[in-house]
Amino acid sequence: MAGRATAATGSAPAKVALITGASSGIGKVSAIALAKAGWSVVLAARRREELYEAASDCQKYGGQVLALVCDIAQEEEVKNLFAAIAQQFGRLDVLFNNAGTGAPPLPIEDLTLAQFQQVINVNLTGAWLCTQEAVRMMKGQVPRGGRIINNGSISAYAPRPNSSPYTMSKHAILGLTKCTSLDGRKYNIVCTQIDIGNADTSLGGRMQYGVPQADGSVKSENVYDPRHVADAVVYISNLPLNVTVLTMNIMASDMPFVGRG
Repeated sequence: MAGRATAATGSAPAKVALITGASSGIGKVSAIALAKAGWSVVLAARRREELYEAASDCQKYGGQVLALVCDIAQEEEVKNLFAAIAQQFGRLDVLFNNAGTGAPPLPIEDLTLAQFQQVINVNLTGAWLCTQEAVRMMKGQVPRGGRIINNGSISAYAPRPNSSPYTMSKHAILGLTKCTSLDGRKYNIVCTQIDIGNADTSLGGRMQYGVPQADGSVKSENVYDPRHVADAVVYISNLPLNVTVLTMNIMASDMPFVGRG
């Protein structure tokens, strides 16, 4: 587990948030937004150079920043990640399960098992492993409890053509969100799922250049600035633990989701 940390200059301890997949996209802008809002932030991702660049952007706001290279699909690496957080901060207030990946846009019959498992390992197993360690930490800390935010997707409710691994993983994340919300009650742990559609990231930004539709056509779809998602993450993170946003839908207003197109 490789990492880099910076110390804060203030005296009052800030709340601590872990963001996975923090080297780019929604994870990066959310980490920056939380740092700007006064949070201590832990950034985790696989790509070292991009991760440290994102951490440098967070450091501009003066709080504590810890960047740790981690593959969340690997149990031992996740355990080491949370051990480092416990050592550095002694607690965790928010986990943003953001890391995710997709498979090539192929029909079910043309996908390989390896392509399927890669998506499930990151999007579902990785989120579950991080949730497990977060619950263990949050139930034992004082004050007790914390908040877990899962990056879901519009695909948790409606698929795009040729997206079975990704769509299945996001349907499963909805189950993880509900189970965490239910099982976490007795420990003052709450859980939210943010369902995102067409944010302008490396994953969603391509929609503006044309994406296959259910009727076989290819159409351009509008996208939006992912900082709007980051603002939502900050809002949810700052809520008291007696308030829960179970699900939140953030999407481009005219994307084909509501109704049949």
